[in-house]
Amino acid sequence: MKIVPEQIHQKLSGRLILKEKAPKKKIRFGGHLLTGILFLGSLIMIVPFIWMVTTSFDWGARLNIPFPPRFWPEEPSLLPYEAAFTNVPMIKYMINSLLVAIGVILISLMSALFSGYAISKLKFKGAGIIMVLALSTMMIPFEMTMIPQYLLFDKLQLLDTYWAFYLPALNYAFGTFLAKAFIDQLPGSLREAAIIDGANEFTVFLRIYLPLCIPILATMVILQFLGVWNDLLWPLLALKSPDKYTIQLGLAMFTYNKDIPLPSIILAATSVSLVPIVAVYLFLQKYIVESIALSGIKQ
Repeated sequence: MKIVPEQIHQKLSGRLILKEKAPKKKIRFGGHLLTGILFLGSLIMIVPFIWMVTTSFDWGARLNIPFPPRFWPEEPSLLPYEAAFTNVPMIKYMINSLLVAIGVILISLMSALFSGYAISKLKFKGAGIIMVLALSTMMIPFEMTMIPQYLLFDKLQLLDTYWAFYLPALNYAFGTFLAKAFIDQLPGSLREAAIIDGANEFTVFLRIYLPLCIPILATMVILQFLGVWNDLLWPLLALKSPDKYTIQLGLAMFTYNKDIPLPSIILAATSVSLVPIVAVYLFLQKYIVESIALSGIKQ
């Protein structure tokens, strides 16, 4: 039997098609495997939160935590939340934490963006040394600088005020690093064109680069908000007046009396304290994805 060129071409094309389909099966299997691993990991992380929320509505768990854990309240009730807000002024403490967080975020972001822009685009002498010195401060744990910082604010008579939180926010080395790394990816030709048109550095930063930095701004807002909202050690040292306590100090007040455990009430207060964190993350998560997508921009 004689094989014509068309049959050879069909056989070869069939082989090529088979060879092309094989990687697709591997990719499809790898995608399903990755999805399964991510789903399992997310399930492991979210189960404790589900248990916390369900137990916070369980009035039967007000004295002892049920074991094995149950994911549906045996006595569904809003009494744990009522007891949490009655015994401790949760709303007041949450407002105080918001005041601290807003001030710290504004000051730290301003410091990080200005310093990151200057190191990235101005190209002055010693910029690399300044960056290394700033990053080296991150290697020193807070516990080592806690006592000197406390004594310094005591001499300045700024203890028991929110300035004890605002002033340290000027040194946001990690934010400077993030801002510099992000601004490095933005074209320098934008700055050159603006300067040729007569704009100064401040105008260039505010009108050109600042709008482009919204994704990295959202990332830093989430990081700073989490850090300030969950901080307990420094507020415990710096604040003395109960009317200025933050939410973490308010939650700690539930554990003062160890003879009377209040599991469901403590979990109710904790669940309420997580609402602002979840709200901020849900509002800003799209900008985090955008910052990752824009990290590959080249001039």
